[in-house]
Amino acid sequence: MALNELTSANRFSPLVQQKFPQQEVTKAENSFADTLNAFVGEVNEQQINAKELTEAFIKGDNVDMHDVMIAGQKAKTSFQLLMELRTKGLDLYREVLRMQV
Repeated sequence: MALNELTSANRFSPLVQQKFPQQEVTKAENSFADTLNAFVGEVNEQQINAKELTEAFIKGDNVDMHDVMIAGQKAKTSFQLLMELRTKGLDLYREVLRMQV
């Protein structure tokens, strides 16, 4: 809302009663939920990839040991990051619940 749109009659009325010009609301291309879902999907793919490489190594397929270890560490690190995000999100939620209105 631009400053020149304020009128003397509208300036001191409650916000609920004020008339604002209609603004078109568009959905962002990548919302937070979409980004979070994509990250969870990537973590899941890394976990599955590490599992498959480990099983192939155990079966004796032609898989290098360092590839198995790297895939396992990537999966572990991304899962730890996901758990930290979850913990921070829960802490934020609890903090909002404690706020007094």
